[in-house]
Amino acid sequence: MKKIPDRVMVISLDAVGSRDLEFMKTLPHFKAFFEKGALCEHVKSVYPSITYPAHTSIITGRKPANHGVINNTKLQPDRDGADWICQRKYIKSTTLYDEAMKMGKKVAALLWPVVGQSKIPYSVPEIMVTRKWQNQILVNALNGPLFYQLDLNRRFGHLRDGIRQPALDNFTHASALYTIRKYNPDLFLLHFTDADTNRHIYGVDHQKAQDAIRRHDERLGELLEALAETGDMEKTTVVLLGDHYQKDAEHIVYLNEVLRKEGLLEYLPQAQKERTGATGDHRRPGDSGIRKWKAVTKTCDGSCYVYLEGGESASEALKEQVRSLFDTLAARPEYGIAKVFSQNEAAELGADPACFLMLEAAEGYVFLDGCGQEFKEVKDEKKHTMHGTHGYLPDADGYGTFFAACGCGISPGIIARTIELWDEGVTLAKLMGLDLGDADGQVIGEMLEQTNAVRIKL
Repeated sequence: MKKIPDRVMVISLDAVGSRDLEFMKTLPHFKAFFEKGALCEHVKSVYPSITYPAHTSIITGRKPANHGVINNTKLQPDRDGADWICQRKYIKSTTLYDEAMKMGKKVAALLWPVVGQSKIPYSVPEIMVTRKWQNQILVNALNGPLFYQLDLNRRFGHLRDGIRQPALDNFTHASALYTIRKYNPDLFLLHFTDADTNRHIYGVDHQKAQDAIRRHDERLGELLEALAETGDMEKTTVVLLGDHYQKDAEHIVYLNEVLRKEGLLEYLPQAQKERTGATGDHRRPGDSGIRKWKAVTKTCDGSCYVYLEGGESASEALKEQVRSLFDTLAARPEYGIAKVFSQNEAAELGADPACFLMLEAAEGYVFLDGCGQEFKEVKDEKKHTMHGTHGYLPDADGYGTFFAACGCGISPGIIARTIELWDEGVTLAKLMGLDLGDADGQVIGEMLEQTNAVRIKL
């Protein structure tokens, strides 16, 4: 008879990938976890391989094209700082936490993307503030349970320093330990970004990234200790996973500047930018003050969407002009375009079916949305850091991530085959006795144990 765990804790280590496993296996808590549990060493992320589409695939079992979260931020070319796609309403399908709550399970989610206004009773949504007049605590309060968040801020707010790391993960971790001990959730979704932030700032293989993974190991040990204090570990399953990996970047390309020169978009005059507050300084996320456009690019860092005004109803002449332009640019190495995907090809890869084209960046290149220059070196960009980044096609060598689980219902061992990120969602649903409906993923059957539970030992 299949065993269904009483508790499932899913721990996402943002931008930790398959290449990190060798080092992780030298650290005490990761080593013990991998030895006792099941480990998929080769996991393909989504396309574009960025955080919000990836985490939504993990909890829906669907490709971004089918769950609706196709980027981190919205297409808002006229706004200086696009809004993040952070609320439950943007997900077009059911989720793991929806189905768990329908079954009466107690759910918690800390800094898990796209859970704003989700009715999860114990949650701190990951909400990025993009307006100078916004207050982080107030924005979070409007998107999650007020008194729970106020309690966490009162107890642990001193640990946080904006979104700087490791302070942010220290706050999240302290909040998680408290939540386990006070509320003991049946499903807990936890998102750490320490490694991702340090790789953006310093590069993929920098010592700072390795230090972040060491901190993750310590956090895992303390989380397992808290779980052991509050429940039966033979009825508990803990999941460790990555959402995507990163690549080092050296060159930035601003393709909207090319479109401006081609007469396909217009930016606000400088005087009007100053009056409206638009800066034109290439600040991410989003674009800066585009007044009108026939074609526009939207960054996914290591890839890029191209949209046409009017979408499907755009004229054939415009479609031909834009396609010809990017085919020409792709033949020039300085523009860093490795591949140009058609709308149908992009949708088949799981990306936004409403885009006109999808551009994949070459090794060492990243696309951003600003205007005013076509090229810039990453080392010269001070507004945001891109020494390591993601968004690229998920099937490149060394760019995969991992999926591991230990505890109730899990059959230990190494799973050598490659899985898709959306396979994780349906596998977790199967483990918990839930149904995600018509999902894209396939259950990782060899990971699930029908009869025996494996105790998680500290």
